[in-house]
Amino acid sequence: MTKYYNHVFCFAERSCAVSPTGEKLYITNYNQDKLLTLARDGSVLSIFTDPELGCPACVHVTPAGQVLVCGWKSNTILQIDSKGSRSLATLATKRDGLWSVCYNSNTDSIIVATIINKILVYKVK
Repeated sequence: MTKYYNHVFCFAERSCAVSPTGEKLYITNYNQDKLLTLARDGSVLSIFTDPELGCPACVHVTPAGQVLVCGWKSNTILQIDSKGSRSLATLATKRDGLWSVCYNSNTDSIIVATIINKILVYKVK
């Protein structure tokens, strides 16, 4: 982790999540609109940017290894590949200030919290 702080960014991290295997760490950089993917040793595997991801406030990794990122400024939930290098889908867009995302495997639902104290539930088909 020291490598990350010395060579990439030193502030503005908002959220992090670990892959199911523990081999990768996903970190959102809110101020620079980026998702970083680090190896277990702290080395940078990828830096993801996309016009559809503005101010990423939260990252969540499902038990199946799917990476979900919530963009507050962009009002989007993106599914990113497990390498952290490309977007697979835009799962949600909403003008309520999307702030946090998680997946509930018991109900097959994506649960989103907004900055205006709303909870949105999206059933996965």
